[in-house]
Amino acid sequence: MKTPTNLFKQALQKKHPQIGLWLGLADPYCAEICAGAGFDWLLIDGEHAPNDVRSTLAQLQAVAPYPSHPVARIPVGAGHIGTTLIKQYLDIGAQTLLVPMVDTADEARAIVSASRYPPQGIRGMGSALARASRWQAYPQYAHEANDQVCVLVQAETATALRNIDAIATTEGVDGVFIGPADLSASMGHPGNAAHPEVQAAIEDGIARILKAGKAPGILAATEASARKWLDAGALFVAVGVDTFLLKSAATQLREQFKP
Repeated sequence: MKTPTNLFKQALQKKHPQIGLWLGLADPYCAEICAGAGFDWLLIDGEHAPNDVRSTLAQLQAVAPYPSHPVARIPVGAGHIGTTLIKQYLDIGAQTLLVPMVDTADEARAIVSASRYPPQGIRGMGSALARASRWQAYPQYAHEANDQVCVLVQAETATALRNIDAIATTEGVDGVFIGPADLSASMGHPGNAAHPEVQAAIEDGIARILKAGKAPGILAATEASARKWLDAGALFVAVGVDTFLLKSAATQLREQFKP
């Protein structure tokens, strides 16, 4: 058996826009419901949702029978802890990682290195024990895995946007995700991602990522903003969050029966 092809990575390379949903409920049952909705990708959030390696594994397993591609966000990318987490998330079968708070090309290079087996990187050779290789059912996994790993890094500060060209051109980085909330705070407009300065910075960032030949990504809070960023060239766009969807639907339903 051959290591599965990362179709999400292929779609980004072909510049086919991918529509996604953010998963923050940290539950495999909910993840499977969302996978059944037909989104191109689902983000399993390990930074701001109460996920760990085991709960991420359960959601990967829940999503596996469906066409939606799971993207796992680790809580940290820098340093020894980040390197360890990248190894663990890849070993449980994630093929695409989203790594937060990447400010420099050096950080991006370290993340790519942690995601690749030697000689291209430093990922530990433990696939015989891992779901990633289906416990050696993919006999060439160690030779095929590097080509199927997709690394997405997050540019979330004014510093990151100043370095966006170098980050985006880093070999092995497949896409750069712009985080509007943290970026707006970094630019002096906390809680106001709609500020004209923030919006202009995002638009400029998307253009520079595209110029580098990589895929820009973003999370949009409204349909209008999602369509705006798709029109600007964003290639992987999350158009909603499961927690927001549940809260909104529950609130609307309750309102219908208030005296």
